[in-house]
Amino acid sequence: MTQILIAAAVFIAALAVGTVLRHRRAVDAPTQPIFSAPAQIDRADFADVTTPWLVAVFSSASCATCADVVAKAKVLSCAEVGVVDIEYSAAATLHRKYHVDAVPIAVVADQAGVVRASFVGPMTATDLWAAVAEVRHPGSSPEPHLGHGP
Repeated sequence: MTQILIAAAVFIAALAVGTVLRHRRAVDAPTQPIFSAPAQIDRADFADVTTPWLVAVFSSASCATCADVVAKAKVLSCAEVGVVDIEYSAAATLHRKYHVDAVPIAVVADQAGVVRASFVGPMTATDLWAAVAEVRHPGSSPEPHLGHGP
C-alpha cells in the first residue's frame, strides 16, 4: 500500500511540474504595432508656410515610399495649400515632438493646425488629392472618408 501512495504522490508531483513548465513556456501571440498620425500640429513649427492649408509629410531619406508620397504631395502646392517634407535626419525633433514612429505619414492641417485628414503608409495620388479637396471643400469628393482612418 505504501508503494501505491508513493507512486501516486510522484505522479501528482510530475503533473504539477509539467503544468508549471508548460505555462512558463507559453508565448503570447505576437502583436502588431499601431502607428498613428498626429491629430494636431503647431503651425508655428512651419512658420515658412503661411497658406490656409498645410500638407506635411513625415519622411525619411532612406525610404523609397516616402519619396513617392512627397512627390504626390508636392503636386498639391498652390496659393491655398502649402506642402512641407519633414525628413527625419533634418527634423528629428519634429518627429519626436509629434510621436512619429513610422514613415511615411502625411497630414492635412487647417490654419489652426487641426489635422483634418491623414495617411499612414503609402497612398495613391488620387486618394491624397481627393482627401485634400474634401477638407477644403466638403462634399467635393465621391469618397469623403479618405484620410479618416481604416
